[in-house]
This record gives sequence, C-alpha cells and structure tokens, in this order.
Amino acid sequence: MNRVFKLNNPYNDDKVISACSIFGMIDQSGRCFSGECVTTAIANMQVRSNGLGGGFAVYGLYPEHADHYAFHIMFLDKKAQEETANFLTENFLLTHAEKIPTRKTAGIVDPPIIWRYFLKVNSKPRIELEGLSEDDYVVAKVMEINTKIDGAFVFSSGKNMGVFKGVGYPEDISHYFRLDEYKGYLWTAHGRFPTNTQGWWGGAHPFSILDWTVVHNGEISSYGINQRYLEMFGYRCTMQTDTEVMAYAVDLLMRKHGLPIEIVADIFAAPLWSELEHMEKTEKDLRIKLRQIYSSLLINGPFTVIIAHQGEMIGLTDRIRLRPLTAGVKGDMLYLSSEEAAIRLICPDLEKAWIPRGGEPIVGRLYQKEKKELSHRKKERG
Repeated sequence: MNRVFKLNNPYNDDKVISACSIFGMIDQSGRCFSGECVTTAIANMQVRSNGLGGGFAVYGLYPEHADHYAFHIMFLDKKAQEETANFLTENFLLTHAEKIPTRKTAGIVDPPIIWRYFLKVNSKPRIELEGLSEDDYVVAKVMEINTKIDGAFVFSSGKNMGVFKGVGYPEDISHYFRLDEYKGYLWTAHGRFPTNTQGWWGGAHPFSILDWTVVHNGEISSYGINQRYLEMFGYRCTMQTDTEVMAYAVDLLMRKHGLPIEIVADIFAAPLWSELEHMEKTEKDLRIKLRQIYSSLLINGPFTVIIAHQGEMIGLTDRIRLRPLTAGVKGDMLYLSSEEAAIRLICPDLEKAWIPRGGEPIVGRLYQKEKKELSHRKKERG
C-alpha cells in the first residue's frame, strides 16, 4: 500500500490528490424516483474522489411530514444526543424522532450516532422571538445547537427534504443510508476530496440550512471574509469546510433578501471590471451596485456548485470556469454533472447536452413552481 501511495505522490505529500465530483437531477414534472440512478452516476466518477466524503440531498422525501422541519443530526456521543433531545423538546413541538435506518457497509467505519427529528415551531418561542419568521427561528436554533452543544451537529433542517452524508465514497454512503429505498423528485450528490480540511462526517457535502443545499467542486479562497460577513446575520460556521459559507450565503441572499438566482450569480461570480466597460449603462450600474453592497460575498477561487431547494435546482461555475460543469436534458429531466459520461451512463439518449458559460446559472424548476412565479409576476404588474 505504501509503495502505491508513493507512486501516486512523487512529492511524498501526505494527501492523495484528486478532485470532487458533483451530480444533480430534477424531474421538473414533480415525479419522484429512487436514488439508484443517482448513485450509479456519482459512482462512475469515483476517480475524482478518494473516499474521504460523500453525500446526497433528496427533495420530496417526507410527504407524510411535509409541513414539519426535518432535522438530521449527528452526535459524537450519547450525552450530546440527550442534551439535544432536551433542547428540541424545550424549543419545538417534537412530533416524531427515530434513528435514521442504515445497513452494514464495508466502506463505512466508526460512524457517529445519526437521528432524525420532525418538528414544528410552537407558539411559546414565537412569542419570545416576536418579529422572527419560523424559518429565521429555525436557523437561530440550528446555529445554537451547532455552537453550544458539544458533539452535536444539525446537518439538515428543511421541510420535505433531507441530507445524508459521511466519510466514504458516495456509493458507500448511499448503501449505508439505504437510499435505494427513498424517492424524491430532485437529487444532488457529491464525492468529496477535502482540499484544505480533514475528512469527517460533518465536513462532507452537501451543506445545508433549511431546505437550501450546496454541493461544490473547487476551493473558496475568500472563506474568511465570507464567513465574517455572514456572522453579522447570525450564521455560524462549524463544519470545518469552506463550502459551508455558500449554503448560508444562498439562504441570506435568496430567502432573506429575496434576490433571484440571476442576481445571486452576479454576486458570487461577478464579472471582471474590464467586462463592465462593455455593458450598457443600466446593466453596468446594477453590477457596480452589487459589487459595492455585497463585495464580501464575492466567491474567490475556482468553483462549480449545484444549489438546490424546494422545486429548483441550479448549476453555477466561477466566472472563468475553472471547474467543469455539463448540463443535459431529456424530456422532463434536467441533469447537471462534473462529467458528461456520468449523465449518459443513466440517460444515453439525451436530447441535448451542453457546457454552460462561466458565471451563467443553469436552472431547472418544477413546472408548478414556474406557473406560480409567472402568475405572481402578472399580479405585480397589475
């Protein structure tokens, strides 16, 4: 084994250099499908990973609890689990709790305790925190658990969706969490190569807050300034991986500030100053204002991300496209992937496949969601 390691690492590094793999697919008609094809696609890119992290996000997962916040929480010990259970009972209406079902998997070693809790915001804390929405209240409590209860990490907290992740290749994580038994209309997946941090269960992708999830290939060199800016709005980074800031930034910009993805793309992957000189005045002025207001959320470094939330999947690369992204379409299905081969493995007869431009968001939406947004815009115009 040591001999192989040295052959692959001529400079005797202590890290097995590789790359990340990301994959996502949405049935825009809302039809739910199992995770088997997603697992097949992400496993096809195993060479881009090294077994230090894998994970999945699934939407439409809990229809029987669709109006509940579903917390997926990992615990490093029983004490943390007991303290967290008491915290949830004090601050929420807890309707159901259970250990997340798993199966024995050869590639999974020493997993933490992982449970799921279905919660509602009851009247008492709403009165105490008058002026906060239910979502803001949930975000505040997630941050409180992650920063104040030693050994407890909420890694999924949205409605009718869930994140499953850990240390291992993504196909191992899928087998371990029995994802072939689940169905959803939108799936994203990730095979992680930790760039600057150790591989651990909380540091695997996706990263999530409420129903927002992000899987990422690349490196965020602006992590420090991004983190400090987000802390002004109550977010706390505890997962020890740079991608965590992207999840919180998306929640801040799209949910709290109500910005569309096209504007968010211009914040994350802002055009070069030299490009601004060739824009129309209105367009140029808008982008300058975005730079001035949200300069601390400019994402520096190479990145390709797949962002998802209820009813929508978004692919985005950095402005000079330093990490790969391929999109494909067949009927109601939109696919996003690090490699086209992974898409064609599960859908060999694509109607269209293309490589998006740097900084150009690729968006797939449920048809019902599109109709609602169109109707809303018509009402606004009178």
